[in-house]
Amino acid sequence: MQVLENKLSVRRCLTFVTGLVECLCFAGVVFGWASLVFVLKEDGYFSSLCFNTTGVNGTQILDCSAQDEQFSLIFTITSFINNFFTLPNGFLFDHFGTTVARLLAIFLYTTGSLMVALSSPALSFLLFLALPLLAIGGILFLITNMQIGNLFDSRRSTIINLYNGAFDSSSALFLIIKLLHESGVSLRTSFLFLSACSVVHILRTFFLLPRTFIPHPLPDRYAYGVSCGPLETMSSEVTANSCALTGAEDTPFTKDVPLKQEKTFRECLLSRFFVGHLLWLSVMQLRHFLFIGTLNPMLLRLTDGDSSLVSQYINAFAFTQLCAVLCAPWNGLIMDRHRGKPQAAGETVHEADLRASVLSLFLTALQCVLFSLCASIPSLPLQYLTFILQVLNRSFLYGGIAAFISVAFPSCHFGKLYGLGTSLAALFCLLQYPCFALVNGALGGDPLYVNISLTLLSLLPFVHPLSVYLHCRKLASLRDKRKTTAFSS
Repeated sequence: MQVLENKLSVRRCLTFVTGLVECLCFAGVVFGWASLVFVLKEDGYFSSLCFNTTGVNGTQILDCSAQDEQFSLIFTITSFINNFFTLPNGFLFDHFGTTVARLLAIFLYTTGSLMVALSSPALSFLLFLALPLLAIGGILFLITNMQIGNLFDSRRSTIINLYNGAFDSSSALFLIIKLLHESGVSLRTSFLFLSACSVVHILRTFFLLPRTFIPHPLPDRYAYGVSCGPLETMSSEVTANSCALTGAEDTPFTKDVPLKQEKTFRECLLSRFFVGHLLWLSVMQLRHFLFIGTLNPMLLRLTDGDSSLVSQYINAFAFTQLCAVLCAPWNGLIMDRHRGKPQAAGETVHEADLRASVLSLFLTALQCVLFSLCASIPSLPLQYLTFILQVLNRSFLYGGIAAFISVAFPSCHFGKLYGLGTSLAALFCLLQYPCFALVNGALGGDPLYVNISLTLLSLLPFVHPLSVYLHCRKLASLRDKRKTTAFSS
């Protein structure tokens, strides 16, 4: 029996580590767009849209604003699809399980990376399809990996946040591609290597992940993945779970874990928690997407077109993205801090989880306001601080989305609610392209007024933590009343 426990423990550790590496190296690469754009410009993508024009002093300058618009449009479409397709991805995951979702993710990701490898300045239009495919495949990798938090109950929120931080940090992959490109490695070679990594994803899908889901709460001696013969014979209690593609995930409750009446998907959808969470996500995500999508033009403006200085700042931005995986666990620790501590009399674990989430939601909203303020000030050296605040806020934001949904709603609806929330937020984020067009057009390239408007808009997410706080206080008040009534009787 002890040997079986050790094998299950080793498998869980391997699942956790390989999932972290997968999210860190592949899942969110599209958000390293600023680094990739620099490479694409060097290779001449959409260069036919640049033309000579007369500057203020009568000098001839190269106007590439139309080229920048094409790159901005690609990122707008990619970021929209990345979030909007989380809805069908969530339904796919909830309905068909891990294996089907991951095989689709691998197919889409491999196709996208091959399309970038086959693209060229003459075939620049391929990027409009390739980048969205990378985004959809990457978000499916993240969704199927976040359930690994269920294997480590006492650190569930921390692990979910850690994986989302790794998702953010994976944007630094495009920085590596940029540095390799400067060393003579072609864009085609880099993306062909990414395509070849699909073999690793396939092996991990069958050997280190369940066929359907990892349940929560976790049954005793829960096993999953393709198993060897010895694991089958260690214990008759887990025989059904340990041969071929396991079946323990199909029966998520044991006799020690009673079934309970859960909220319906409709009830969850119409709750004020979901509406508040949607507002919280939509506003902050728009601010981040617009910043990433316009980073190159902004730096060009602040450096007066000095490409070497722009490259230096883009490298600095990409390096800070690596820190997301270090920042994200802080948010998880904030949400898990009550675990292991005695709860208030009559307080459920669900209520304690909600109470713990208030500080996380508030800090995330506060970080967004500070980040937006720094991004609005047209000072080049200040952008280093902007980069730090941006990566800190993004790691809290994306970890907080999944962690809050996992504690506020039944786990059977996680994929659907996570998908629907990010999909609806994606519709709101389509405003980034009109904002970019407004800056380039009516505002003459000066984003100050748009940045001020977005900073004021960033105050709206504070509504969500306030709503959760008032709900928790109301529950505490009801418990006190019940205790007073019981004592007086």
